[in-house]
Amino acid sequence: MKVIPTKGNLISIKKSLNLAKVGFELLDRKRNILIHEMLELMDSAASIQEQIDTCYEQAYLALQRANIAHGVVEDIAESVPVENGLSLSSRSVMGIEIPIVELDPQPVELSYGFMFSSALVDEAYIKFDLVKKLTAKLAQVENSVYRLATAINKTQKRANALKNIVIPRFMSTAKIISDSLEEKEREEFSRLKVIKSKNT
Repeated sequence: MKVIPTKGNLISIKKSLNLAKVGFELLDRKRNILIHEMLELMDSAASIQEQIDTCYEQAYLALQRANIAHGVVEDIAESVPVENGLSLSSRSVMGIEIPIVELDPQPVELSYGFMFSSALVDEAYIKFDLVKKLTAKLAQVENSVYRLATAINKTQKRANALKNIVIPRFMSTAKIISDSLEEKEREEFSRLKVIKSKNT
């Protein structure tokens, strides 16, 4: 883009350059905050995944024991209520909506009678209830990590555009205008010298 070399344009370009530098610093800070948040969540996700793996293993083992002791207990399975205590909300991290997945913190209540069940069935039920709660937590964390990673990528692209394209372009334009104005001043000074010497 061709800019007429005037003092007004130089002032305008320098303002734009300063704004671009401030914008880059803000984007860089935002990116660092988002990365920090994402790394914390990734640690949390790894920990929850480990707990889920262990819990699933224990839950299926408990279910096998219950099946061996009682056979396939369809009546008990059908008496388990459908989970509808799940709620979704969100929180904002640097303008990024991060989901919050919550299950009603209800204590485990066994919904079947004790005549055709035993502690083995109870154990399987309790273990699978824990798996359900951990899965909700993991869904929240993994979705948050995905959203943060997407936001970090966008922020990085914008910061790179400012750093590698916009700022150098403004700096180059400011230098061209500045050099041109200095050249004009030298020419004007030389012209005035010539006029002065002719007059004397």
